[in-house]
Amino acid sequence: MARSALLNVMVQAALKAGKSLARDFGEVQNLQVSVKGPSDFVSQADIKAEKLVRDELLKSRPTYGFLGEESEEIKGTDGAHRWIVDPLDGTTNFLHGIPQFAVSIALERNGEIVAGVIFNPATDELYTAEKGGGAFLNDRRIRVAARKVLSDCVIGCGIPHLGRAAHGKFLVELRHVMGEVAGVRRMGAAALDLAYVAAGRLDGFWEAELNPWDIAAGLLLIREAGGFVSDMHDGQDMFHTGTVVAGNEYIRKALIEVIARPIPKA
Repeated sequence: MARSALLNVMVQAALKAGKSLARDFGEVQNLQVSVKGPSDFVSQADIKAEKLVRDELLKSRPTYGFLGEESEEIKGTDGAHRWIVDPLDGTTNFLHGIPQFAVSIALERNGEIVAGVIFNPATDELYTAEKGGGAFLNDRRIRVAARKVLSDCVIGCGIPHLGRAAHGKFLVELRHVMGEVAGVRRMGAAALDLAYVAAGRLDGFWEAELNPWDIAAGLLLIREAGGFVSDMHDGQDMFHTGTVVAGNEYIRKALIEVIARPIPKA
C-alpha cells in the first residue's frame, strides 16, 4: 500500500512508542506505577510513550494541535489540524502482563478524522487507514465481517469497572445482547476492539464512557473497512456522548435496537 507523508509520520511515531512499550512490557513487574483513579492506572511507560509520540508528531508538524490522554492539550497555531493520541490503550492489561494493548494515533482535520494508526507491539500488528484509501492490517487490506444476523455474531463490549457509573444499565444491555448473539467478548482495549471490527474479527462492538483518544483512530478504520459507527443514539456525536456502536450496516443497527430495549419490570 502507498502511504502519504502524514501517515508515514504517524506510523513511525507509533512504532517508536511501541518499541518502548515492548521493552517495558518485558519488565512489567518492575514498572513504577501510580494510581490516577479507581482501577485506572498510569505507569511511567504510559507517560514515556506519549512523550515519544508527541515529540515525533510535533517535530514533523509543529503547528498542529495535540490531544493526548496523559498531558495537557496543545492547541497549536494551525487551527485546522489536531493529533488525537492514546499512547497506551489497555493500560490495565499491560500492567497485568496481558498482551492486549496498543498505541492509537489519529489525525483530525477541521473536525473530521482523516488518518488513523493503531499498533499492538506485543503482536506486531499495525492497523492503518486514510480517508478514502481503505483500511489495512500490516499492509493487507481488511474489511468488516459480512454477517447480517446477530445470532451468527461475536460482539465486543466494554464493561464499566470500579469507579465507573452505570453498572446496572450495562448489565441490562449485556443481558439483552447475550440473548441474541453467538458470543460476547470483553478484551480491555477499545482501540483494538474497533480495529478488530474493521478486520472482521468481531462482528460488532458497543461501549460507553469513552474518550476521543480511545476511539478516534478506530472510527476511521471501521469506516474505511466498509463498516458503520455511531453513538448509542444513532448519531455521530461519539466524542461528546462517549458512546460508540460499530459493525456493518446490519449489525450496527441491530445492536442499537437491542441495547436500547427498556429495563424489564420486576
